Amino acid sequence: PNNQSSDDEPPEVELKELPPYLEYAFLGKNEKWPVIIAKDLNVNKKSALINVLKSQKKAIAWKLIDIRDPEFCSHKILLKEDYSPKVQSQRRVNPKIHDVIKKEVEKLLDAGLIYPISDSPWVSPIHCVPKKGGMTVIKNDENELVPTRLVTGWRVCVDYRKLNEATRKDHFPL
Repeated sequence: PNNQSSDDEPPEVELKELPPYLEYAFLGKNEKWPVIIAKDLNVNKKSALINVLKSQKKAIAWKLIDIRDPEFCSHKILLKEDYSPKVQSQRRVNPKIHDVIKKEVEKLLDAGLIYPISDSPWVSPIHCVPKKGGMTVIKNDENELVPTRLVTGWRVCVDYRKLNEATRKDHFPL
C-alpha cells in the first residue's frame, strides 16, 4: 500500500511564529505545503529555491510515514575501546507526562523509526521538556505583572550524554 502523503493532503501543521530572518513559503498546486526559507534571499534566489523545492517535493518527508528507508538515516555508533556500557535508571514521571512519552514512542515504533531491543547494554533516560509557545503576563501574589512562558506541548528527549562520552567523535553528535 502507498502510505506516501499525496499531493492532495498537505500535512496538518501549526504554523508558528518564526525568527525575523526566516519566512514560510508554500509548495504544491494549492500552495498548502509549508517550507521555511531565509527571508533575506533576493527575488531571483528565492524563486530558484522554491522551484527546486517544488520539483523535488517528493524527496521531502512531510510526515513520519514518508521516510522511505530508516536505514538511510540511521546512526552508526563507534565506541571507544576503554568504555563499558552504562545503564541509567529511568526516572518516575507523573501520569500525564508518562502518556506523552508513551504516545511519542508508539508513534516512532509505528513509523518504523525505532524498534525495541530487550537486551541492550545501554539504557539512557528519557526527559520531557515543555515546548515554549511565547510569553504572557500574569499577576503574582503581590499583584505585580510578571512575564511567563506559555507551555504549548511537550518535547520528548533522550539523554545521550553518557553514550556521547563513550563514542568516538565525529561531526554528528547525538
